[in-house]
Amino acid sequence: MAEPYPPIEPYEHGMLDVGDDNLVYWETCGNPDGKPALWVHGGPGGGSTANARRKFDPARYRAVLFDQRGCGRSLPHASDPATDMSVNTTDHLIADMERLREHLGIDRWLLCGGSWGSTLVLAYAERYPHRVSEIVLVSVTTTRRSEIDWLYRGVGRFFPEEWERFRDGVPEADRDDDLVGTYARLLEHPDPLVREQAALDWSAWEDAVLSLEPNGKPAPFSDRPSADMLALVRICAHYFANGAWLEEGAILRDAGRLAGIPAVLIHGRLDLSGPLDTAWELAKAWPDAQLHAISDSGHKGSDTMSDRLLGALDDFAR
Repeated sequence: MAEPYPPIEPYEHGMLDVGDDNLVYWETCGNPDGKPALWVHGGPGGGSTANARRKFDPARYRAVLFDQRGCGRSLPHASDPATDMSVNTTDHLIADMERLREHLGIDRWLLCGGSWGSTLVLAYAERYPHRVSEIVLVSVTTTRRSEIDWLYRGVGRFFPEEWERFRDGVPEADRDDDLVGTYARLLEHPDPLVREQAALDWSAWEDAVLSLEPNGKPAPFSDRPSADMLALVRICAHYFANGAWLEEGAILRDAGRLAGIPAVLIHGRLDLSGPLDTAWELAKAWPDAQLHAISDSGHKGSDTMSDRLLGALDDFAR
């Protein structure tokens, strides 16, 4: 097993004013003269972690991390019910990434992300392909409505008891309708107890879907500080209720815009939350992308998946 690089502290960090009364936290670590790379976290609303810094060779990379609007150290935080979610959309996040690139004086950068982060990487790269040198994605998603429906309804056939509890977390009149949209409304409810219960029910479902995976951290949703968990669920529901403001299938349809960008796609065969077929479809539409299906991994990853990710980043740093 390849070990991640040793823990490292940022040599520079700040809060970027991106407009709409939002400040986005960012940091850079490694070699100031190294190859620029951006880590794009998942969720949406998951926030960056110190462990993400350890994916990049500090001698060869100038690694940039940031917390997307409303989460992590960015302000205002989505756990605050007064935070305006109407200015937190995929287009806003793409614009924030581009503003951060300009702020840091970077011409082109490698993009690396996982889960929702892979959707955001792809959406950014299709809009600004000339700003992207390479791409590395893990647990690939494109956030089609069909993928969202699978995660919050279809996969329930594997967890009927847990899905029934998730379904029953919304008013009876809404149980056969748009569950995700109903949860998004509950998370905006004026009663804090309603918001808290909706976040707990959502987190319990997400954890159940990931519970069969042999590797990875248990309970990745509910095992968070309460404010971070509430922000994560609120942002997830907000994005998924709106199909991430992406035309259905647009990322796959527009994969031709990625031509000439070398990429590595890494996906677990055991991923029930986001099955392998999305990564497979993307690889077929993008000849410059190499797909690696990891047999012992699900959505949460494994040592084998980490090895492949570190290897891909090391290869692109040469």
